[in-house]
Amino acid sequence: MIVRTRNGDFPGDLDGSDISNAIWLSLPLSMDINMLGGMIYCECPLYAIQPKEGRTTQLEVGDIAYWPGPGAFCIFYGPTPLSGEDGKPVAPYPVIKIGHMIGDCSGLEEAGDRQKLTLVPPY
Repeated sequence: MIVRTRNGDFPGDLDGSDISNAIWLSLPLSMDINMLGGMIYCECPLYAIQPKEGRTTQLEVGDIAYWPGPGAFCIFYGPTPLSGEDGKPVAPYPVIKIGHMIGDCSGLEEAGDRQKLTLVPPY
């Protein structure tokens, strides 16, 4: 899929989970951006089977996740406010990893809070 923002297109891969499939079947999907340090999250309620446990750590820059509590699509493009010295993202609440961005996604920092993010198929 392609993550489209006001400052460019960023390719990403989703895994084969129920959550990823629900997102893929909803494309194109336009959402409002919320920024929290090196994390973008967008309200995206889904009706999909979700694992009971998520993670706050063991995340990498470029990971795509789903935050079940508020129903949010997340992209970790850099360190978050809870990151340690290693700079690896730490989510504020448990998230479920569902994919990874392809290549450098640091440009997402310029996407802008309360701007639009659109997920589109790669064709």
